[in-house]
Amino acid sequence: MSRPELGFLMLGVLMPSQHVETTHSVHLVSTGAFGYLLKDRVLDVDDFLDALQRVASGGSALDPEVVTRLISINSAHEPLHALTSRERDVLGLMAQGHTNAGIARRLFLSERTVETHIASLFAKLGIEPSTHGHRRVLAVLAYLNAQT
Repeated sequence: MSRPELGFLMLGVLMPSQHVETTHSVHLVSTGAFGYLLKDRVLDVDDFLDALQRVASGGSALDPEVVTRLISINSAHEPLHALTSRERDVLGLMAQGHTNAGIARRLFLSERTVETHIASLFAKLGIEPSTHGHRRVLAVLAYLNAQT
């Protein structure tokens, strides 16, 4: 994906791994165009192709097991503690790089309901609309930073 305004070519990286390593996951995913999948996930062709497409488009893809491990490190950490279970589900899927439509499909919700959950979690995390379109990234970073 070319970023002419920055004068460089962005290269996406999808890293398969046999083991969950959370130490550098937060930093790597925050750089964008990065995916981290466990090798077992690669065997599911649909999930693998979906992750590959997201990373190639400059997004991120985290294996659900990696996200679960990050969550379990400190599940009561503020401000995520204020989120409802469904908001944490939505945020977890956001952290994996899913779009609103993808989250809606996975949770069997309407896109409008997902938008409502996202607006609520932005408010609870204190992420204001004035962040110039980076609200999703900031929410995911808050989510991942709270886990380390």
